[in-house]
Amino acid sequence: MTNKTLLIALLALASAAPAHAQGKVKIKTKTKKSAAAPVPTPAPAAAVVETDWSVKYADLVSAERLRAHLAVLASDEYEGRETGMKGQHMAATYVATQFKTAGLTGPVTTGTDPYQQRFNLEQVTWADDASLKVGKNSYKWLVDFYGMGDSPFAETTTVTPVFVGYGIEQEGYSDYKGLDVKGKDVLIALGEPTAADGKALLSADGSPTKWGNDYRAKAQMASQKGARSIFFVSFNPTSNFAKQAARVAPAISRPSTVMANADRPSRATSFFISPAVGLAILGTSDANIQKYLAKINTTKQPVASTFKVKPMQLKAARKRTPLETENALGFIEGSDLKQDIIVISAHHDHLGIQDGVVFNGADDDGSGTSAIITMAESFARAKAEGHGPRRSLLFLSVTGEEKGLFGSEYYAKNPIFPLAQTMVDLNVDMIGRTDVEHEGKPDYVYVIGSDKLASQLKVVQEAQNTKYTQLDLDYRFDDPADPNRFYYRSDHYNFAVNKVPVSFFFNGVHADYHKESDEISKIEFPKMEKRAKLVFHLAWELANRDERIVVDSNKP
Repeated sequence: MTNKTLLIALLALASAAPAHAQGKVKIKTKTKKSAAAPVPTPAPAAAVVETDWSVKYADLVSAERLRAHLAVLASDEYEGRETGMKGQHMAATYVATQFKTAGLTGPVTTGTDPYQQRFNLEQVTWADDASLKVGKNSYKWLVDFYGMGDSPFAETTTVTPVFVGYGIEQEGYSDYKGLDVKGKDVLIALGEPTAADGKALLSADGSPTKWGNDYRAKAQMASQKGARSIFFVSFNPTSNFAKQAARVAPAISRPSTVMANADRPSRATSFFISPAVGLAILGTSDANIQKYLAKINTTKQPVASTFKVKPMQLKAARKRTPLETENALGFIEGSDLKQDIIVISAHHDHLGIQDGVVFNGADDDGSGTSAIITMAESFARAKAEGHGPRRSLLFLSVTGEEKGLFGSEYYAKNPIFPLAQTMVDLNVDMIGRTDVEHEGKPDYVYVIGSDKLASQLKVVQEAQNTKYTQLDLDYRFDDPADPNRFYYRSDHYNFAVNKVPVSFFFNGVHADYHKESDEISKIEFPKMEKRAKLVFHLAWELANRDERIVVDSNKP
């Protein structure tokens, strides 16, 4: 058999039925063993990365949307948005309409519009027959004295003020020690104790304190002490009362605005009197008052007064006209933690028209108002797409900030949601510009008050800033000695006094502050967008975290 024949036979046998089944002889073939194929190792399961929805919705807080809203609010058509005037009503209606269009609900249960909280202020002017008399000497309005704020002296009243020196109270120095001025009138010397070189004696470095820089700190202290009215006088030889009175006369003569319930003015009335009137009331001479003040400078302590205060006859009536105004509100209900309320606030009013010129207030506070509208739109979109907040959000656009924080004061006294349920207020007032301190420096924002009531709030906002926006957070205005007193000058303050934690976002004062030149053409929208996004991310985190921010501190 040839080799080919033998090979064919062998192949035929190999292809036959298995030998164990048919009893055939097995043909063994020797094969080379191959290495076993490795069993593949399962790849580790990929970590589940949760989508950070706050990034998606923060992207809707864009310069384009901010510009669109601000172009309306800061237009000449809105006439500067003065409280109670046509433009302010237009601004409130615009904000309310944007909330409604975005899908927020109106939480107001009184009145005809659930998106507007309407209330009355009073427009007041000084009566023409104001008068002041000490002994036989009569003094003239806007020449020898003038007032600011409300007045309890509608009729001629005998006023014998309590002289409280500089009207200062701080650690180690108190002009009020041993004095009860509740319901009384006080006479306060402007300025503060100084050394021979003019440096302030009550500061660590000789720089002027809040007491020397601004009468408001003294007015607030006297109000806290329960004083009915305050009479400020400067005995500084370099002061010029006549010049000062002439400078403020136009503003004093214009109508001003107060809360409607004048039977309980929230702040003591402030009057300013000339040195001649002050000396007449104290029954002394300029030489004696200078010796008295010099003694305070020498001892660095209050000096008991030996002046025999004389009564004055004062009449300073105010004519009153009701003035309607309104806050605008939009609400997004939360899910499992909806009982907690986060307020995001700004003010939509400004200075109106002065001497025929429109003060459009693009930065103050068109920027903040545009920001909270845009944030409201973004949160509403998130909820519509199934990513709504756990806690409830109230977007609050208030009126009357420029007149005295009246809109936020009214809300705090007439809250739509109990303040006990209000976890925090994030207030946005001027976020569209750069101040001198930060020109040429990295993007920044001043944040004021964030740890005065709740230490955790500052921690959370810094974490959100590090994660998302990387702004320079400037806390310098948290200093209790800050002479600007910004903590007390925007709408968050009416929440803070009610123990609601606050963060106030602010770009600082610039050259166009409270001037007709505060126009949209000067707004820096990339910076404005970044600051608004920080507030958005902070609100998102506060609305969705497990723990509620709690009041655990009480810093001045």
